[in-house]
Amino acid sequence: MSPVIDVAIRHRLGTFDLDASFRSDGRLTALFGRSGAGKTSLVNIIGGLIAPTVGRVVVDGEVLVDTQAGIFLPKHRRRIGYVFQEARLFPHLSVRQNLLFGRWFAPRSARASSQFADVLNLLGIGHLLARRPGALSGGEKQRVAIGRALLSNPRLLLMDEPLASLDEARKAEILPYIERLRDEAGIPIVYVSHAVAEVARLATTVAILEAGTVRACGPAADTLARPDLARLPGAPETSSLIEGRVGAVDPGFGLTRIETRAGLIEVVRTGLRPGETIRIRILASDVMVALAPVTGISALNQLHGMVAEIATAGGPEAGTVDLRIDCGGAMLAARLTRRSLVELGLGVGSPVVAIVKSVSVETP
Repeated sequence: MSPVIDVAIRHRLGTFDLDASFRSDGRLTALFGRSGAGKTSLVNIIGGLIAPTVGRVVVDGEVLVDTQAGIFLPKHRRRIGYVFQEARLFPHLSVRQNLLFGRWFAPRSARASSQFADVLNLLGIGHLLARRPGALSGGEKQRVAIGRALLSNPRLLLMDEPLASLDEARKAEILPYIERLRDEAGIPIVYVSHAVAEVARLATTVAILEAGTVRACGPAADTLARPDLARLPGAPETSSLIEGRVGAVDPGFGLTRIETRAGLIEVVRTGLRPGETIRIRILASDVMVALAPVTGISALNQLHGMVAEIATAGGPEAGTVDLRIDCGGAMLAARLTRRSLVELGLGVGSPVVAIVKSVSVETP
């Protein structure tokens, strides 16, 4: 089980009030919100770069901050690794020397050569050891920065929009390594982002910030599917995160079948490894609802389910409603007009078929 992160703080920064609380035992907790929501300030408080006016920060049972008890653990004693938007490597040092600089901060008992080799393998940077930062791509620099943070033997890793300065190609290069870090390193991560695609792919827990306040915190699939949160400024559209296993690939049509609890879902993607586990994301507005299977339609995915919840956004006069459809235990969000709801006669418990175009399914 991952260490619990428990944060409850109040702090004023100029005219901005940060009043945020969240608790997470997820492997990767994403702090999500638009620019100016307070995400970076919150991680700086966790990391010890800012002393909050009032509050408490606890990681894995150790109190880092408790203003009431007069506790403020200095940042060098917190054992927290920090990865910034920019890699901030020492340009005059080689990759090996940059990595060993992080190792210098680890307790002597944690400086085994096997740990160094494990980090090189985890991040795929062993072949870069002799290079200097100027000879690295943006993605390689960030992987080295992550390795340096890991070699300090942290109890927690803070990542403040680590992909923000990278182009799409470099983001695609580094995302699989962050997934491996989440799944294999055994170190909890607090990850700051305003990019919903990153959050949907990486997060196990999502905390949504708006105007300095955590408006919701919970498992990623549940939080991103909440229609009430989608109405917050800068919040992502209601969507479904579904985990599945890569099945058959049809290179002739550029399609891959994903085996999920909801059923087989075909996506426009090749190059995935059969048997690997991936997440897919489906926007609520991309889901059509029917009372029975439909023929003569271009959409390839028709998933059988039952209406589990109906939520009306904005009161009874609103034009749209949000459904949560239970498809074999996987929850699928759908948004439709109130007129469609009435004309189809839908209610909680109604059997339905959710129709999704393959081109609408987002994949890693």
